[in-house]
Amino acid sequence: MTAVSSGKLLGEPVDRIDGHLKVTGGAPYPSDFSYPDMAHAALVQSTVAAGTIRSLDTAGALVAPGVLTVITHENAPALAEGPMTNIGPSPRFPLADNRILHHGQHVAVVVAETPEQARDAARLVRVEYDEAAPVLGVGNPDAPVLTDPYGMESSRGDVEAALAASDVQYDETFHMAPETNNPLGLFATVARWEDGRVTVHDSSQWPAMARQSIATVFGLPESAVRVLVPYLGGGFGAGLRTWPHAILAVLAARMLERPVKLVLTRPQMFTSVGHRPESVQRLRIGATTDGRLLAVDHEATATRGAEEMNIEPITMGTPDAYAWPSAATHDRLAALNIPNPGAMRAPGHAEGGFALESALDEISYRIGMDPLELRLRNHAEVHPSTGLPWSSNALRDCYRVGAERFGWSARPAEPRSLRDGAWLVGQGMAGVTFSRWAAVCRAQVSVGRDGAALVRCAGTDIGTGTYTITAQLAAELLGLDVEQVRVELGDSDLPLAPQSGGSGLALALSGAVEDAARNLLRAFLDTVRDDDSSPLRGRSLDEVAVTGGRIHLANDPSAGEDYAAILDRHGLRELVADGEKDPSPPEGLSMAPAGAFAAQFAEVRVHEELGIVRVSRLASAVDAGRVLNEKTARSQVIGAMVLGIGMALLEETSFDAGGRIANATLGDYLIPAHADVPDLDVAFVGGPDAFNAVGVKGLGEVGVVGVPAAIANAVHHATGRRIRSLPITLDKLL
Repeated sequence: MTAVSSGKLLGEPVDRIDGHLKVTGGAPYPSDFSYPDMAHAALVQSTVAAGTIRSLDTAGALVAPGVLTVITHENAPALAEGPMTNIGPSPRFPLADNRILHHGQHVAVVVAETPEQARDAARLVRVEYDEAAPVLGVGNPDAPVLTDPYGMESSRGDVEAALAASDVQYDETFHMAPETNNPLGLFATVARWEDGRVTVHDSSQWPAMARQSIATVFGLPESAVRVLVPYLGGGFGAGLRTWPHAILAVLAARMLERPVKLVLTRPQMFTSVGHRPESVQRLRIGATTDGRLLAVDHEATATRGAEEMNIEPITMGTPDAYAWPSAATHDRLAALNIPNPGAMRAPGHAEGGFALESALDEISYRIGMDPLELRLRNHAEVHPSTGLPWSSNALRDCYRVGAERFGWSARPAEPRSLRDGAWLVGQGMAGVTFSRWAAVCRAQVSVGRDGAALVRCAGTDIGTGTYTITAQLAAELLGLDVEQVRVELGDSDLPLAPQSGGSGLALALSGAVEDAARNLLRAFLDTVRDDDSSPLRGRSLDEVAVTGGRIHLANDPSAGEDYAAILDRHGLRELVADGEKDPSPPEGLSMAPAGAFAAQFAEVRVHEELGIVRVSRLASAVDAGRVLNEKTARSQVIGAMVLGIGMALLEETSFDAGGRIANATLGDYLIPAHADVPDLDVAFVGGPDAFNAVGVKGLGEVGVVGVPAAIANAVHHATGRRIRSLPITLDKLL
């Protein structure tokens, strides 16, 4: 039996199985959960960015109607530090002492009978500070800078010699403003203790990590913590940590011995759950006049909280993006008095891709070569760092298909050569080589007497369609209809899963489900191994196939029986099997495991007198391996492209001179609206990846990486101006 049959389910644009629940309001998000006798919490936040708390007066809040307690650094119990994760250590517990590290730091939590009472009383807490001058800005000379924070700096070849010997020597600096994730659903935590065990509903993209963090902080075994996230109202990376507000909600529930709910306000979302850090990049590239890239040196500095860490390896994708013989990368972190940054869709890759693909566009103009041809000429036919063949790589097809659909061949080479009245028209493009990431994942699959299957895993669906593709895959592997498969996700008590982030969950989960389904079919065959009444008696897995809810001989579909008949005859209610897959590359691998690839093409219109930029066309051709559901996959790429428009033209988290975020509302923080987004064209190319049984690769983030550079390159083609800082605002074009 093959790992994935040639059935009709995989890739089909099946409607989301959770769609009806969501459109009818039946999908329970973290803030929807309630318990009898539940109290409500509200945060008090620092109004300065650096210094210490001189005094904290809670008397007025404590006598306010409905108030149950006010927790501050003066009465909070000592808690353990959170565990390390591959996202970095948990953020510092804000009530550990009286020090202030950023504006908006939580300095107290007020708990009352109703949310209104808690919010009103929070305004009555009086805090006086001994203020210090905050350290702000990525280039601030007073900011401590951590060199190679992740031990990931890379080098191959003699970069300096290659740069010095190059015909074309490129050396430019790029800047990206900080951005804030802003998922639609406000982050919330509901905590309930019972008999020494705590149940937590939290806006997490990683229930297993949230369980580990809470258990460590409160000195509990992990078995005493259950984290539930069946649905999440968006995350974009913000849910990849257990943030301090969640710890405060769990603490308040323990101190009061009552369930507690804490829901962040929109302004608090800007200060409490991370943001894409501000960054500066220096990019040096050497090339020949005939378009061969000889060397690259990529240095990047991103911001972090004063005493916290965030992994933002901006240069990570550069060494293997093109076939340069020499490459070196350097990452730095500058510590500032700002809320700790966190992951935001395509962390590192989005920033690095903007600089790299903008630089290649500049080089193409210097040597008089079409930007697409420059990329094709330097395409990495094998993995540049290892020399191994890729497990799959359809980037050339991405370029070809994307260019054909966009009409790239009709583009005139010279800037300012296309016009529509007062609007200058420009076209630009970018390539994307996205890193592969995946972690160990487990899943459980069962089939009962009704012939239906149940798939269970702790991973959560953050809106990407995980419920649907998991059901499709299980149905394909077991020969069932999608309607016969039920999927349970978002519960840390279920089989271990990695985060829904890093474009890795579909890869990891599909491998675990494939392994579990295979083990389940083997269990059914073992059940009838000595059954004289079964046409499957004594048969092995490689002799059978599955269709129509039946296991049958691969060479004789009439010789078989359905799951329900086997279970009924043997007096079994169900059969259950576990699966596990470690998708990390083993030693001695003969191929380089590939991530996703893409080519993205943009057309913009720039008003010559006003400097207004409008994106008029945007196209992406993507190699994501086997596409499990064309509809949900297309939606993922479209959403990422819209985020790329925001990054390129609109989004900027603005800190004032005192470290306060000046635009911490959706009325002030600009994101793309419908009028900012043209019709988006998405094409999938390539086929199943050779490295895993199902053939999938990551998809959720590749669609954003090339968009800012493609838009910036199109702006240059329209105006002749090269913009190396994002967002591209009209003042930069006037």
